[in-house]
Amino acid sequence: MIRSIISATGSYIPEVKVPNEKFLNHEFYDAAGVRFEKSNEDIISKLQEITGIKERRYVSDDLLTSDIAAMAAEKALENIDRESLDYIVVGQNLGEITAGNARTDIVPSIAARVKHKLKIENPYTVCFDLPFGCPGWLQGTIMADYFIKSGDASRVLVIGAEVLSRITDPHDVDCMIFADGAGATLVEATREPDVGIVSHVARSDTLKEAYLLRMGKSYNPRMPENELFVKMDGHTIYKYALKTVPLAIKENLEKAGLDISDVDKILIHQANEKMDTAIVKRLFKMYGQDDFDPNIAPMIIFWTGNSSVATLPTLLDLLRRGKLDGHRIHSGDILVFASVGAGMNVNSMVYRVP
Repeated sequence: MIRSIISATGSYIPEVKVPNEKFLNHEFYDAAGVRFEKSNEDIISKLQEITGIKERRYVSDDLLTSDIAAMAAEKALENIDRESLDYIVVGQNLGEITAGNARTDIVPSIAARVKHKLKIENPYTVCFDLPFGCPGWLQGTIMADYFIKSGDASRVLVIGAEVLSRITDPHDVDCMIFADGAGATLVEATREPDVGIVSHVARSDTLKEAYLLRMGKSYNPRMPENELFVKMDGHTIYKYALKTVPLAIKENLEKAGLDISDVDKILIHQANEKMDTAIVKRLFKMYGQDDFDPNIAPMIIFWTGNSSVATLPTLLDLLRRGKLDGHRIHSGDILVFASVGAGMNVNSMVYRVP
């Protein structure tokens, strides 16, 4: 039986560190265009308390989404013949955005640009983008599993990359949440038994939740109305995620024939520390457990911020390379991945480490 394993990983974490203090001089407005009466110190303190974010990473002005995606890919392909790739799938949502210009560029695809930057000649290395919100990298990995198990592919490069710093409204408190980054994984076919991707679940809730994350004008009424920025209904998304993500994970574990006690690590999209912790807590409650070891869900949001599709592959790369203090993975460990984001989309994957 053909199985899919993650054989290599790479990531690019931007060098520009942006601590919370950088936002002290911002003018913040609410959705109605009214400036907040609270001091920026109080606004920043509250956001840090909720999200856990102390700093985030931005790309330098000379870098684009395709650049950092290719840089993460280079690390994942260090010992691989890149001409042997069957697919390059890039989870991304905003296209290519240059510094100082919020206009997006999506032709050609980011995946095509990455293939070009990697200097791959093979015309049968098929490349495409996957706009699936923050769960885009995970959905790309799920698709890679389908390609491999169908027998149509043996090597798929899956990348998650985003430059959010250029599309966030500087007058919206939520701008402090978002960050830039890229992560890449090589998904390969194997006939080794009982390893790799075990099961996955995905869902899209669009009837009422489609526009909880969207593009919209600045909250500052003096800003041009034709400039669009990332907007979200944070509190509603929190409630949606808390309701749906634990359900998806539990359904996925049941599909894999596993119990929560079998899980060694939960790798959850780094969106909000309070939300992620609440999701894991509710998941354990579904199994009748009131307590859990917080080390089961490693967090990097404190210093990376929310880099959308890049958070999960970056987290996995740091974990595989032993760069997360107190966290290690071993052969046979069960990892559970989960993400939630624009769409609204939710997905989960169970993975047994080779």
